[in-house]
Amino acid sequence: MSVNQQAHTGPPYGQPQPGYQGYQQPAYGGQPLPAVPQSQYGAYNGPMPGYQQPVPPQGYFPSLGFPSKGSPVSLNSDTSLAPNFIGSLRAPPTSGAPPPASGASLPSGHLAYSQFGHGDVQNGIPASAAPMQRPPASQPFLPGSAPTPVSQTSTFQQYGHPPASVQQLSNHMAGMTIGSTTASAPPPAGLGYGPPTSVPPVSGSFSATGSGLYTPYTASQGPPPTSVSQGLPLAQPPFPGQPISTQRLPTQVPGFAPPPSSTGIGLSSYPPTTGAPRPPTMPGPPLPGQTLAGPPASQPNHVSSPPPPPSTMAGPHPGPPMSGLHGPPPPTHPPQPGYQMQQNGSFGQVRGPQPNYGGAYPGTPNYGSQPGPPPPPKRLDPDSIPSPIQVIEDDRSNRGSEPFVTGVRGQVPPLVTTNFLVKDQGNASPRYIRCTSYNIPCTSDMAKQSQVPLAAVIKPLATLPPEETLPYLVDHGESGPVRCNRCKAYMCPFMQFIEGGRRFQCCFCSCVTEVPPHYFQHLDHTGKRVDFYDRPELSLGSYEFLATVDYCKNNKFPTPPAFIFMIDVSYNAMKSGLVRLICEELKSLLDYLPREGNMEESAIRVGFVTYNKVLHFYNVKSSLAQPQMMVVSDVADMFVPLLDGFLVNVNESRTVIASLLDQIPEMFADTRETETVFAPVIQAGLEALKAAECAGKLFIFHTSLPIAEAPGKLKNRDDKKLINTDKEKTLFQPQTSFYNNLAKDCVAQGCCVDLFLFPNQYLDVATLGVVTYQTGGSIYKYAYFQLETDQDRFLNDLRRDVQKEVGFDAVMRVRTSTGIRATDFFGAFYMSNTTDVEMAGLDCDKTITVEFKHDDKLSEDSGALLQCALLYTSCAGQRRLRIHNLSLNCCTQLADLYRNCETDTLINYLAKYAYRGVLSSPVKTVRDALINQCAQILACYRKNCASPSSAGQLILPECMKLLPVYLNCVLKSDVLQPGPEVTTDDRAYIRQLVTSMDVAETNVFFYPRLLPLTKADVDSDSLPAAIRNSEERLSKGDIYLLENGLNIFVWVGVNVQQGLIQNLFGVSSFSQISNALSTLPVLENPFSKKVRSIIDMLQVQRSRYMKLIIVKQEDKLEMLFKHFLVEDKSLSGGASYVDFLCHMHKEIRQLLS
Repeated sequence: MSVNQQAHTGPPYGQPQPGYQGYQQPAYGGQPLPAVPQSQYGAYNGPMPGYQQPVPPQGYFPSLGFPSKGSPVSLNSDTSLAPNFIGSLRAPPTSGAPPPASGASLPSGHLAYSQFGHGDVQNGIPASAAPMQRPPASQPFLPGSAPTPVSQTSTFQQYGHPPASVQQLSNHMAGMTIGSTTASAPPPAGLGYGPPTSVPPVSGSFSATGSGLYTPYTASQGPPPTSVSQGLPLAQPPFPGQPISTQRLPTQVPGFAPPPSSTGIGLSSYPPTTGAPRPPTMPGPPLPGQTLAGPPASQPNHVSSPPPPPSTMAGPHPGPPMSGLHGPPPPTHPPQPGYQMQQNGSFGQVRGPQPNYGGAYPGTPNYGSQPGPPPPPKRLDPDSIPSPIQVIEDDRSNRGSEPFVTGVRGQVPPLVTTNFLVKDQGNASPRYIRCTSYNIPCTSDMAKQSQVPLAAVIKPLATLPPEETLPYLVDHGESGPVRCNRCKAYMCPFMQFIEGGRRFQCCFCSCVTEVPPHYFQHLDHTGKRVDFYDRPELSLGSYEFLATVDYCKNNKFPTPPAFIFMIDVSYNAMKSGLVRLICEELKSLLDYLPREGNMEESAIRVGFVTYNKVLHFYNVKSSLAQPQMMVVSDVADMFVPLLDGFLVNVNESRTVIASLLDQIPEMFADTRETETVFAPVIQAGLEALKAAECAGKLFIFHTSLPIAEAPGKLKNRDDKKLINTDKEKTLFQPQTSFYNNLAKDCVAQGCCVDLFLFPNQYLDVATLGVVTYQTGGSIYKYAYFQLETDQDRFLNDLRRDVQKEVGFDAVMRVRTSTGIRATDFFGAFYMSNTTDVEMAGLDCDKTITVEFKHDDKLSEDSGALLQCALLYTSCAGQRRLRIHNLSLNCCTQLADLYRNCETDTLINYLAKYAYRGVLSSPVKTVRDALINQCAQILACYRKNCASPSSAGQLILPECMKLLPVYLNCVLKSDVLQPGPEVTTDDRAYIRQLVTSMDVAETNVFFYPRLLPLTKADVDSDSLPAAIRNSEERLSKGDIYLLENGLNIFVWVGVNVQQGLIQNLFGVSSFSQISNALSTLPVLENPFSKKVRSIIDMLQVQRSRYMKLIIVKQEDKLEMLFKHFLVEDKSLSGGASYVDFLCHMHKEIRQLLS
């Protein structure tokens, strides 16, 4: 029946229903009627989840498998996640008749809403927020690919869904018990998100998404009834006469047009029949002859082996019916009145034990396509809730082809996951600055009401792709850059020239300043200077000025910076082969020091120190035949024993340096010294740079906790018992203030510290990292370093770290137009006052995140402006100013704010805010604050921007529909919710890393990229389409790659074809694949070449070289891999995406009520 018809109330129960010819009508007892011949479809057991009737409903294009575009669909139901979301709702009316229509069918002409588009998709969350499992393997849907009809596997149905047309729905819902099984209907097919589910399930059984983590319902799994009237047994077969609106479209109640730009996850997938219990869909034992086979759908990137479930299909669906499940008939059980809260404090209702899951953590997930008992009742269908993969794909297809031209104020850029070209026409490229919102509230009251943080993530020295132009360098001679007299903002495209060009009015503070005579130029008829296009500072968003001597320390131009390599030569470092590796690498690496564009050689000088309990300095002056070593054993009073010959030019001293690097591994080969110092090493480097009067960088290679007698000596204070207590925060704080003071001295000198750690046990990263963090340096950590598996990663990191663009002795200030000001800063830097961000070094990967607050009203006409000015010394010793300008819109309507937000940037800010919060507050407080802030953001939208609809719907702004899934990833991260295997050092390390990540890095770090390698086209350069991060999406017969910016996992299913294993690993069977591989073997076949090229492509995109980890299904490493399947429930107690979405809905409802 079409969406637009009134739902008919249907013939009396028990009579055949007209639309389902071909389905057997089982008798009431749940067994198929013996006499009826088996039809093509097998027994009809109640409306099938995704089964469309033979005629596709209007508004559907079967070829797309999705409802077509039209007015957004809102699913209205009162109870959809009713306030009393854990207890039972009123019992459903007992009369069997369907409720009178509540006017809910779509007005004709309203088509169902399509794949994530514009407008709001409101599809309410099904009533119970019960955790629904994902339909099995569904892959992200690529627009345009028609789901091929598939024969259906039965293990995987969503039971009980199609809503009985909305009008029934609403009433039916009102009386529905949100009970164990009830709300398990998957949301509507018409839901705009997510792949159509013609995707193959990953076999009916999946493992650890919920594995055992969900406490079982008392009723073990049976397909859900949908409206469970209390006390009725569940196992009756369906009532044939129920009216079923076949398509599971959320229908729209006339009169509630959903607001533009919001996605509602609504209820609609509730099953029909109000009063009657909805019987499970597979009452009897499997019909003879029905097996679970069927060809996999040819979804563009589906999981291959098992056949797809029909769960949310939107077109007619051929294929065997549901009833052919192998496996025992589902138990009959009375509905639960409500879900208990989970014990572990995570959200969401408890899910029944999943079939094929075993109890607590089953050791062996089954992803294959073997039949299993029917899955437990479903809740929210994971394919109907917003899919990150789909959003990313849509943005790529919509915005990847056109260049992003920055001339217009307040434009939201394409997502960080989209490849796009930027044309600077007056605003800084999003590669330099991204904002949480490009349309900011005019008043502080409005900002407080929305709770959307106003922040910019700034990456001042970001690397641009080769096809984009680097910022021009402007030289104004001795007078220096032209600036506003009052606020000192630099000349930029938004300054207004007046009085024929003799003066300019500042766009930041409105002060009028005389134009210096040498800078004067006439204006054209529009008031623009006639040299507008000749001057980068008047026409571009980003450019550089050559700084004059006034911008230099002590009013003299700087000398080129120096690099000092400081190598731990204690027993651990020597024994592992690390020292020899470093010395060998440095011989060649020193030829690749950074240099200015056209210079023949680098101006950077180098020096060498080795240390254990004492320090050894080396004189490598070019005139010496052999290097000379000087030992400083008084580490309490550090000084540099030589001036001349310590810092040298690589080319001049090449032979002496090579001789030194050959000798170091030999000199310390027999060392027995296990203790090390640390602070004196930094002091030595600092003193050397002071003596040379230059800025520079220390590369420190360190292996153990510094317990030797010396300043900065540390003790082992690691204590897992502090986790989840009020003292947990001390684990993130440095154990002594000594390093904070040392960091301050380093920043004053422009001495940046990069730290390479090789720990075999606790090292206290929280303390050792302080100097690195506050000087703008980088930390790299290689736990249990082993030459054969870790050397590639370490050497690649070292090469990149030495060669990358870096600015020294940097100071950054962010100016804003009147009305807002920068109030808070996050990143790796030091601040001695409230406005200047100081960094001894700032490289091309580091970001500084700035939060703004209102200090006055803004106007819609003039908008708001930001100017980021970075003063730094280039690697050639040139003092420069890099300027980035950005103009934003201002709004008086909250809807405009919500229409112009960028979720990835918002998550980047929220993660950094939370990660700083753990230094001063208990982790639980930090987590609760994050959830509360996001609930307020979404509740404000619901209250002020969404059109009126029942409280049962969760309505999300279109551009924030991924906020819940990404926020849940932040909450489950190792810093905020560590599993038992995460060390204190790991948490401190991740905390520091994330604090200076850019938006693209946090995006893949919190929601890793998962690619089905077996779907890769070996003849094209493209990557296979990504799939969602859930175990249900994995198939036993495939190989997957997961990357998060730090690691690359290659997961191999137990049923992968032998040929693929041979082609990729060069061994003949699954059991021979070695977990110890750190690189894939180089084999001459298309599949091997393709996979290696994909890995190389990913490595190039990331700022660190990712560690390759081979994971065999059912192997011990699989638990580590599963930790990154972030849509699933985590071992450490983190909620699954579905559960968390339900929890957020509950929080939002509490705020609204």
